[in-house]
Amino acid sequence: MNPPRPIRFNFATVLVCLCLLAACLAAMSGAAQTPQAASTEVLDKAVAVVNNHAILSSDLDEEIRLSVLDPGRGGEGVLTRKHALEQLIGRTLIQQQIRQEDAQAVEPSQAEVNERMAQIRREIPACIRQNCASDAGWKVFLAVHDLTQERVEAYLRYRLEILRFIELRFRQGIRITPQEIAAYYQNSLLPQYKAGEAAPLLDEVSPRIQEILLQQQVNVLFDDWLKNLRQQGDVEVLDPALEESAQGKGSE
Repeated sequence: MNPPRPIRFNFATVLVCLCLLAACLAAMSGAAQTPQAASTEVLDKAVAVVNNHAILSSDLDEEIRLSVLDPGRGGEGVLTRKHALEQLIGRTLIQQQIRQEDAQAVEPSQAEVNERMAQIRREIPACIRQNCASDAGWKVFLAVHDLTQERVEAYLRYRLEILRFIELRFRQGIRITPQEIAAYYQNSLLPQYKAGEAAPLLDEVSPRIQEILLQQQVNVLFDDWLKNLRQQGDVEVLDPALEESAQGKGSE
């Protein structure tokens, strides 16, 4: 009986087989991991479209976080997603209108943004509680509310821009009296501070109170203008849960 012949392996054949095996194992591993990855991945989505500009779900979340900086929201509770969408639709329409006109005429300077930032850090009740006047306290405040210095600056910049635009268009003929400022200070601002907290003096916050009261009065004139702007534009709400609310005025 002749001895068995030794098995001879072709190196190229072995290499191809190993590559195929590795590819199969990788495919099996990927298939096993794909459902878990897909289940944990959260995709952003558009909730509304304003003249071809998409408003995303993440924009609503950010608007809610930024509402802590709104001096006019004292005592109103957490901003809802429906109200946040109304604000974003109105703001988008106004910003588009500003771009069509003279954007430079209402663009705030960096000094104005810095001044508003300093006011926020000194005067907003939530900031006072966390000592935002200090750099350490300000960093804590930003971290607690999931904000950044750059995002806050951008927010204050376009708020100043919009307020100036509205003021130029609608302020003529509107006067805010010292008595109205004092009444707002006593009835609306002071109650926001807890017992023992140091509230700012009337003289310190008078300019900002005047801004709030001016905006309230301007809104009466502004509502009709914005409703007309919405009728002329193309506003589509994509999220049914938010659609009913967005039929409102949607002002800033």
